[in-house]
Amino acid sequence: MRAGLAPAVIGATIVSASVFDERALTRHAAGAADFVGRLEGSSVLGAARRGKFLWLPLSGGTAALTAHLGMSGQLLLRAPDAPAERHERIRLGIQHPRHGELAVVFADQRTFGSLAVDALVADGDELIPSQVSHIARDPLDPAFDDTSFIAAVRRRTSAIKRILLDQTLLSGVGNIYADEALWAARIHPESLGRALSAQAVRRLLSEVRLVLEKALAEGGTSFDAQYVNVNGQAGYFAHSLNAYGRVGQPCPRCGGAIVREAFMNRSSHYCPRCQRAAR
Repeated sequence: MRAGLAPAVIGATIVSASVFDERALTRHAAGAADFVGRLEGSSVLGAARRGKFLWLPLSGGTAALTAHLGMSGQLLLRAPDAPAERHERIRLGIQHPRHGELAVVFADQRTFGSLAVDALVADGDELIPSQVSHIARDPLDPAFDDTSFIAAVRRRTSAIKRILLDQTLLSGVGNIYADEALWAARIHPESLGRALSAQAVRRLLSEVRLVLEKALAEGGTSFDAQYVNVNGQAGYFAHSLNAYGRVGQPCPRCGGAIVREAFMNRSSHYCPRCQRAAR
């Protein structure tokens, strides 16, 4: 989504903002009029992301249009006169010096997502929205600190999958990609962090990066119409999954049956034959 938005919005001016459902502004406490007033006339300077937060720094350098996608939030690029999307909550009209007029639509079926104009705060040598300050860098960020992450994992007494989903340590890894990376690294999801060697954690981190890079290249993992890019197209990484969602099917590596176990109101998928628990 970020990659799709960037060329269309960077350098554009926001000429209009329409809020059709104020539930989409739960993170913007000042309300719809303030939200519209702070956006209209502003220019977009960039497009960045951490976890489910995506933000567009605005001219002036002190604030950013910040989106949290929740469970079903979408940011879609449309023609300026395109009909309303189903579940459309907010629409921005933008004027780009190269691409002309476009509409940026925030649609959200479950209404857990939100937009806001948020103040930028310092995080090392970059500025991020204050709402994002508790979210760690993701493993594809050039500034991600491998050494600190490995040390933090090896201090933990919790299971490695739970650690991978802790966004105070790293972001960008959800349930699907955690299962896929753990399968690739041959690590059982219930292995305790402190039981893993530094070499094993480093191998896992490498597999996390490979999984994320491949998923990004394939447009993400879309199981229904809520998970699409800015043009409404589904990703196809679901066809590349080795463990997640393959319960009962043979492991692509060893032929053993993939199993599923309950995990934090979700499920873990792994191969018990080649992902042995380390305790």
